[in-house]
Amino acid sequence: MTLIKSISGIRGTIGGLPGDNLTPLDIVKFTAAFGTWIRNKNDGKRCAIVIGRDARTTGEMVSRIIISTLQGLGIDVVDLGLATTPTVEVAVTGTGSDGGIIITASHNPANYNALKLLNKTGEFLSSMEGNEVLQLADEEKFMFADHDKTGSVSIDQSWNGKHIDQILNLDLVDIDAIRAADLKVAVDCINSVGSLIIPKLLKRLGVEKICLLNGIPDGKFAHNPEPIPENLKDISAMVINEKADLGFVVDPDVDRLAIICEDGSMFGEEYTLVSVSDYVLSLHKGNTVSNMSSTSALRDVTEKYGAKYFTSAVGEVNVVEEMKIRNAVIGGEGNGGIIYPSFHYGRDALLGIALFLSSLAKRGLNCSTLRKTYPDYFISKKKIILQDTDDIVQILDRIKRHFENQKIDERDGIRIENEKGWVHIRRSNTEPIIRVYAEGKSEEEAESLAEYVIGIVKKL
Repeated sequence: MTLIKSISGIRGTIGGLPGDNLTPLDIVKFTAAFGTWIRNKNDGKRCAIVIGRDARTTGEMVSRIIISTLQGLGIDVVDLGLATTPTVEVAVTGTGSDGGIIITASHNPANYNALKLLNKTGEFLSSMEGNEVLQLADEEKFMFADHDKTGSVSIDQSWNGKHIDQILNLDLVDIDAIRAADLKVAVDCINSVGSLIIPKLLKRLGVEKICLLNGIPDGKFAHNPEPIPENLKDISAMVINEKADLGFVVDPDVDRLAIICEDGSMFGEEYTLVSVSDYVLSLHKGNTVSNMSSTSALRDVTEKYGAKYFTSAVGEVNVVEEMKIRNAVIGGEGNGGIIYPSFHYGRDALLGIALFLSSLAKRGLNCSTLRKTYPDYFISKKKIILQDTDDIVQILDRIKRHFENQKIDERDGIRIENEKGWVHIRRSNTEPIIRVYAEGKSEEEAESLAEYVIGIVKKL
């Protein structure tokens, strides 16, 4: 029984009771609220909204409900069908539409689905904008269109190609270098939309030798969809067995990117952004931003180039807002999400693949050697499942008092920092859990700090 409303959209498990889960009634209500919000922003003019979905088995059902609801509001729909999150984002501005809805629960398991809501710039709604939509949903004051003013639906499946074209046109994407490197690349697409676009991107980049794992977009996820080490044993084995130069792994909506080295080891999800930022900063100096739960290695790389590093609260919209304030040239999240403003303000694993391959090819290094060029930090990622009776405010207050003599940041939960590292405790935007992330100079330091905080919480 899960329905979560946050800056990451409207997300929940499919089935069950309205209000407790993501049911058809909930989908209609929140779609109608968003459509009403879009119309209000446009003073009654005819509006258009782009939609796209990952390959979850419930995606088509959810899509039909959304399309019909928007039509009923008198809003035209541009349906991309199966499409990645970043593809929908660039299509919103590319089509001149007034907003977008991405039907995906990202890294959540297959029984989840979600509505990610975009404004006319193809960016996630701000906290204030999201609250306005939620208020409209609570009030349920929706005015639907007369029979002769309902919205139209157009199918546009051209945006995979257009998205690739735009990536290839970026100055920092070096197709000649990638082709000359003659790389063999393995890819795990988890049987979702990545399988429709990543092989095409790789071929356009000059990669001819591609080993595809879980490449049928039927939504039957071959493993837990979060691209973390314990879920990536098959792709690691494929890289070794196929003697590939590296492997890429994406989540179901292709906004997160993990990398496997030629020896089957993990490049480190946290180091996707670090490495791409190193490449970007070597050619374009400027500030960087990542969220408060991301590795300090990005700070070290940024300062190496004489630039400044800043943090934000967790959540793509928070990172984007901070990037705009700091005029950052690159940013993202330690979960493998890369945001490159010269292209668009959204996490984009396709862009990450192109920039990482450009960097690897131009430096003439293998993947594991490149990883060794960055400072070593270790992050322990733990979670505590919340019960209905848990008081998150009380939990955070107890932790704050326990660490009151250390450096504390309360922008997003509680983040405590000292000379040994940091620990960040916050409620998840996407699951009914508390996340406990800790970083240290060794794995033992990180694990010890995380378990220490978990012990405090359990005593409550």
